[in-house]
Amino acid sequence: MSPTAPQFLFDFGSPNAFLSHEAIPAIEARIGVKFEYVPVLLGGIFKATNNRSPGETLAGVRNKPEFNALETERFLKRFKVKPYVWNPFFPVNTLNLMRAAVAAQAEGVFEKYIDAAFHHMWVEPKKMDDPEVAMKAIAASGLDAAKLFARAQEADVKARLIANTQDAVERGAFGSPTFFVGKEIFFGKEQLRDVEELVRGE
Repeated sequence: MSPTAPQFLFDFGSPNAFLSHEAIPAIEARIGVKFEYVPVLLGGIFKATNNRSPGETLAGVRNKPEFNALETERFLKRFKVKPYVWNPFFPVNTLNLMRAAVAAQAEGVFEKYIDAAFHHMWVEPKKMDDPEVAMKAIAASGLDAAKLFARAQEADVKARLIANTQDAVERGAFGSPTFFVGKEIFFGKEQLRDVEELVRGE
């Protein structure tokens, strides 16, 4: 019996989702199972759960941002990944980027699109909620950006993203990155260790 594929619920607007994405290939190699990537809209999850971004929840709290930075340092060392480059346009409205992820799934270029969108958000950051900027960036990554962004406006694509987001909330999600192994939920990049242990049957 092969282990359950862990699910990764992601939104390109989350730097911690980006770090998780960077760490996942080595985990996949160790567990021999591919993660299933599920595009969700973080803004929709926040609205449905009355949650706010870490940018807001960490602001003005003594010691918490420092601990957050420490935790990220540990994560980078543990998973041997490079840090993200802070996006100066943050927060970026990711609605069209996430719809285009669903479109990329339908067009069979999902993995390539995910790499590209994360790259232009957190490696060479750009204002990815500007349609022209996003189109140019995705095209520069070798994808048919015009086709993907046109497909992103179709009703079935919009409905799929809404359904993914609602389903995530119903299953217990309140932010990104969220992981599921079967019915077990894990939140935050630090819990990737627990995800790996569970898939391995430890």
